[in-house]
Amino acid sequence: MPVLDALISAIRAATIEVIDLTSQLSSDTPVIRLPEPFGNTKSFSLQEISRYDERGPAWYWNDISTGEHTGTHFDAPVHWATGRDGEDVAQVPVTRLIAPAVVLDFSAQAAADPDFLLEIDDIKKWEAGHGALPDGGWLLYRTGWDARSHSQQEFLNADATGPHTPGISVRCAQWLASDTPLLGAGKYGLTQLQNLARLPATGAVVIAGPLPITGGSGSPCRAIALVERS
Repeated sequence: MPVLDALISAIRAATIEVIDLTSQLSSDTPVIRLPEPFGNTKSFSLQEISRYDERGPAWYWNDISTGEHTGTHFDAPVHWATGRDGEDVAQVPVTRLIAPAVVLDFSAQAAADPDFLLEIDDIKKWEAGHGALPDGGWLLYRTGWDARSHSQQEFLNADATGPHTPGISVRCAQWLASDTPLLGAGKYGLTQLQNLARLPATGAVVIAGPLPITGGSGSPCRAIALVERS
């Protein structure tokens, strides 16, 4: 059987499960809030054009307003100053949007300490138990923060000292950017993913579909995972 026919057959037979990793976009979707004097992105909103009425009797449609980095989204290399000469989101080769994925689950640590930062040693310990990070693959860092995606307040988790959210240490981020084979020299980001608890530590394939916005630094995207089930 041809490979693509076999893939479709496996999906229909549920021997390959398709898992949606995407948060729904609405006016309640949390967005990052930077302190002054930095600029901030818009929240998502719909503006109705017509809905089976005198403005358009046979159709319903909307305009949308949102930032590039709202909800589940893709970060192109040009998003950061260190990648200012890199690819914008429209220039990312589509073959790079489909890749093997590993899941590093540090949700227990993040629950115990919302300021938890992933360190190089954490990744090396994970590799000792699961093998090396995949060449050209996605490193998915599970913090459990998707449980807070319904609330701006819970998502930011801010107090008088500022937001308290898990992340990656500067040293670890620099190491991932320069010393690992992960997604080659131009690194991409997938942010605000859902349902990582449903993925195995290794063996999944992730497909990300950002909009090819000319000159864009990123885009909301639909991200899905393919997981083999016995």
